[in-house]
Amino acid sequence: MELSPKQIVTELDRYIIGQDEAKKAVAIALRNRYRRSKLPKELRDEITPKNIIMKGPTGVGKTEIARRLAKLVKAPFVKVEATKYTEVGYVGRDVESMVRDLVEASILLVKNERIAEVRDKAEENAINRLVNVLFPLKRDLYAGKSDEEIRIILKAELKTDKFDEENVEVDILEEPKQMPLMPGMEINLGDMFGGMMPKRRKRKTMRVADAKRIFIAEESDRLIDMDNVNSEALMRAEQNGIIFIDEIDKITGKGSGGSSPDVSREGVQRDILPIVEGSTVSTKYGPVKTDYMLFIAAGAFHMSRVEDLIPELQGRFPVTVELASLGYEDFVKILTNTENSLIVQYQSLLGVDNINLEFGKDAIEEIARVAVLENENSENIGARRLHTIIEKLLEDISFNASGDHPVINVKIDKKYVEEHLAHILKEYDLKKYIL
Repeated sequence: MELSPKQIVTELDRYIIGQDEAKKAVAIALRNRYRRSKLPKELRDEITPKNIIMKGPTGVGKTEIARRLAKLVKAPFVKVEATKYTEVGYVGRDVESMVRDLVEASILLVKNERIAEVRDKAEENAINRLVNVLFPLKRDLYAGKSDEEIRIILKAELKTDKFDEENVEVDILEEPKQMPLMPGMEINLGDMFGGMMPKRRKRKTMRVADAKRIFIAEESDRLIDMDNVNSEALMRAEQNGIIFIDEIDKITGKGSGGSSPDVSREGVQRDILPIVEGSTVSTKYGPVKTDYMLFIAAGAFHMSRVEDLIPELQGRFPVTVELASLGYEDFVKILTNTENSLIVQYQSLLGVDNINLEFGKDAIEEIARVAVLENENSENIGARRLHTIIEKLLEDISFNASGDHPVINVKIDKKYVEEHLAHILKEYDLKKYIL
C-alpha cells in the first residue's frame, strides 16, 4: 500500500522541522501519482503532475524536502541549478541535460536494486574465483589435505578477513577510456560502441580485500540483465522522476543589479518551458518523455517575484508554497527532534576518539539563540548556521582529541557555549548601545 499524504508528512517530519505547507503540497503531489496509476489508461494519459514552486530563503529545507521525498518512494531524483543553463546559441549546458541526468540517476537506482538482489550469488562466485587464485599459493600450507579440502578451507577463510591484507595478482577488466570532446565534456568509448569493442583484461597486483570487491562487482554485472535495467529505468524516469530546479529566481531577469540586459535569462526560461510542458528528449538509452515527471522549482525570490517568470512557465507551476524563515524554536527542534541530528552526528564523530559529549538543555537553547542572532545580523543562511556555530564551538575538542586516551566525558552547558562563542556574543552586546 502506498503512503497516504499524512504518512508522507509524518516521514518528512523526522528530518525537516516546520514548513508544513510545503510538506503538504509535495505529499499531495506524490499521492496523486499513485492515484493516477490506478486509473484507466485513457484517463491516466490525460493527467499530468501539478508542478510546485517553493519560495523561501536559503537553508530552510527546500532541497531537503524534495530529496527526502524522492528517497521515501525510491524515485529517480536529480537537483540542477537554473543558473548553469544558457539559452541555445550561448556556451553553457543544454537544458535537456537535466533529463539525461535524471535518466542516469534512474539507471543507477535500478542497477543498485538489481545488484542487491544478486548480492549473495555474486559474493559466492567472487570467492570461488579468489579460491582459484589463492589455491596454488596456499597449497603447501595445508600439506596432507586433499585439493577439495584445501578449497573448502580457503573458501571459509575468505569469508572472514584472514587474507584481506595479503597481495595477489589477478586479472581484472580494463575500464574503457574516456575521450575528451571539448572542455568539460567526455564520452566513454565503451558506451559508444558497446559490444563491438572486445573487453580487455589486465593483470594487476592488489590486496585480497580489493580483489574481492572488484570480483563481486564483475560478477554482479554478469548476473544482472542490463537491457532490463535500462528499460525499467527509462520507465521510472518517465513516470516517477523528480527534477528539482534550484535558483529559478536567478533567471527571471529582474533584480540583476545592473542596467545591461541579460539576453540569456528569459531565453533559459523559454528553453526550460518545453521540458516542463512535456517533450521527448533523446538519451543514449533511448527517447524519454517528460510529460509525467514532477518538476519542483525553488528560489529565494529576494530581488524578484514568482510573477516575474514568463507567464507560460508560471502556468506550468500551478502550486506555489512559501517556506518561512527559521526561528529560535525551530533551531531547538532541529538540534533535538530530527533523526540523526547535528548533536548526534558530532557525538558519534568524537565518540570515535573516546570523547563522550553531553549537551545540556541550556546549551542547546543558547546555540539556537546565537544562530538566530547571527542570521538576523548577517546573511540569513537558515539551518546551515548551526553547522558554523557547532563547528566553532567544538573546534578545540575536535583538534585535541586523538583517541589514544581513555574515555573523556565532556559536558557542554550554557557557560561553555558563552565562553567559546564570546566573540560573537560580545559583538551583539556592543550593537545594543550603537545607534
